[in-house]
Amino acid sequence: MENPLSSQPPQPSLGWPLDCIPGLALEDCRKLQSAGLFTTASLLKQTRTPQQVQQLAAQLQMPDRWVRKWKALAELSELPSVGYQYCGLLLHGGVASVAQLALMQTHTLHRQILRLQVTVLQRRDLCPSPGVVAQWIQEAQQRR
Repeated sequence: MENPLSSQPPQPSLGWPLDCIPGLALEDCRKLQSAGLFTTASLLKQTRTPQQVQQLAAQLQMPDRWVRKWKALAELSELPSVGYQYCGLLLHGGVASVAQLALMQTHTLHRQILRLQVTVLQRRDLCPSPGVVAQWIQEAQQRR
């Protein structure tokens, strides 16, 4: 996981390109593109219900848990301060939705993410500050 730039480009109104989403393999990105999905916004539109998730997974011939994971990453990336740079960190830190993020306490989430950064990367300095984490939570709360 690389250290994101301090000034993230503004999110396009139609979402991020799917190839920006962390953990999405090139082959899987191509499958999504062959299904007409090119952005996070188009993926979210096609996966609003559990039935749509299952239909897309069947169309792509892959487990629906992968589609659910990509949907979660896309949803989290829609928050301006999270973007594609931090959505993977949040997901691997135990946050699977904007609704869940809105209920988190800053100190608890920061501690979880710090623990993840130290365990995986052995680098405390790459952990977002409590202020950044608080901004994520505040944006999630405003979305609700």
